[in-house]
Amino acid sequence: MAGENKVMFHDMELDDRLLKAISQLGWSTPTLIQETAIPLLLEGKDVLMRARTGSGKTAAFTIPVIQKILNLKNTSLHQCISSLILSPSKELCGQIASVVSELTLKCSREVRCIDISSNTNTQIQKSLLLDKPDIVVATPARALAHLKAGNMNLKDDLAMLIVDEADLVFSFGYEDEVKELLGYLPKIYQAVLASATLSDDVINLKKIVLRNPVTLKLEEPELAPSSQLQHYHLFAEEDDKAAILYALLKLNLIRGKSIIFVRTVDRCYKLKLYLEQFKIGSCVLNSELPAAIRCLSVDQFNRGRYQIIVASDEKALEKPDGGLLKGEEIGKKNKQKSKRKKDKESGVSRGIDFQHVANVINFDFPLDVTSYVHRAGRTARGHNQGSVLSFVSIREKPLLEEVEAHLSKGFNNQKVLQKYSFALEEVEGFRYRSRDAWRAVTRIAVREARLQEIKRELLNCNKLKGFFEENPAELAAIKRDKALHTVRVQEQLAHVPEYLIPGALRPSEPEASADCPAPPQAAKRKIQHSYGSAKRHKYQARRNNPLQSFELKTLKKSTDT
Repeated sequence: MAGENKVMFHDMELDDRLLKAISQLGWSTPTLIQETAIPLLLEGKDVLMRARTGSGKTAAFTIPVIQKILNLKNTSLHQCISSLILSPSKELCGQIASVVSELTLKCSREVRCIDISSNTNTQIQKSLLLDKPDIVVATPARALAHLKAGNMNLKDDLAMLIVDEADLVFSFGYEDEVKELLGYLPKIYQAVLASATLSDDVINLKKIVLRNPVTLKLEEPELAPSSQLQHYHLFAEEDDKAAILYALLKLNLIRGKSIIFVRTVDRCYKLKLYLEQFKIGSCVLNSELPAAIRCLSVDQFNRGRYQIIVASDEKALEKPDGGLLKGEEIGKKNKQKSKRKKDKESGVSRGIDFQHVANVINFDFPLDVTSYVHRAGRTARGHNQGSVLSFVSIREKPLLEEVEAHLSKGFNNQKVLQKYSFALEEVEGFRYRSRDAWRAVTRIAVREARLQEIKRELLNCNKLKGFFEENPAELAAIKRDKALHTVRVQEQLAHVPEYLIPGALRPSEPEASADCPAPPQAAKRKIQHSYGSAKRHKYQARRNNPLQSFELKTLKKSTDT
């Protein structure tokens, strides 16, 4: 009976062109936040919406924005910027602009949207703003820069202001920009704050942006239920993490697209170079990369060019007030060495819509509960299944217990984090290979890999093409630069020989008899290599789970005493 009363998109009095685009995207029914927020926004109310990551907040505010613009087109006599959407990071701005583009597929001539969050010269973007697009997507700092320069005027015609990931706006240092930006807006406009949490920063932002708002705080846990998202932990010290990850990937115990989180930028490249030695491709995402490369990495991952993305979340090393977490030597070391230029308008562990992520792997365990929740929120989005596997060292056990206590509160005090059984003795051969490969990735190798990335970006940079055409000697000098000493890739490491495969993963061989002779040697090899056979699946505990909770049991020899 409850399903009969559910509000559908066609019940919301949306434009037919918008409904066609929604149908083409495959959104059959609205999510809970969309079902609740869209009617309120269409009525013109200010709304503060709080819903867990992956619940569909972006569509919940972009659909009303587009519908309102289509309504205004029927009465407005001139073109104007009707909506301003603010987001704390460039990646999120690009993601929002992409969603708007998909939703306006059938009305692209009537509703135009531009993203001005990139570091492109403001004069170049000025020409785009002079055309007065209906929707402008930007970071607070970028929007304020254009308002100060007079490149866009919002004082007379702005109808809607949306602040996405509102709880990050202050933590990204945008408090002053937002307050100053409000002075360029009209006295009356509709405002929306969207956030995954209702922190003190959001409450402060609510006071200065919203007027008599409706607060939507959905009664749901921060993460997807256990039927949709499984959490596993595995106790492993630094020397064993790499070996276990190598074994899990090569034995196909981890299937589907995966995000591997580490704590620092250097460890991003170290893990990437380590995996490359076994012909396991991956891309890197961190705040030191230019925005164009970060967006390209996310796009390539979403399109399936890479199945693994290695991401660093350095912000987890700092308290909200900028101080260091006490007792964390790694965080202290990272803070002292953070002389490299980082993009403050970058966020990895949350907000970005990584599509169809089956697994999140915490190679380095997060240093606080919030970071764990946001990392885990990258998978099991919408109605998709997902898994989280966390490597935990002995000294990180208190952090694990803190995360377990926090998560269990949202699931009626049930145990959420399950132990992932893994007998390292069964993959001793992998361990020997892994140790050599991990040691081969030295600091010099990491540094030169980063130099190689910078060099490649210089050669591919559109801004420098004109310079290189005028100065061919400079281009030749870069191309003739000494070869970087990257880690040597050994072809044989990409193959897993039969003797390395644990016995539990090998299908049992039939005993020889007069009626059924033993299979020939070629047939044995064929049997042992057929990992996808039906017999293999009987050893997998959860067939419907992308991360196979598979127990590698140590074979014990019985001895007579």
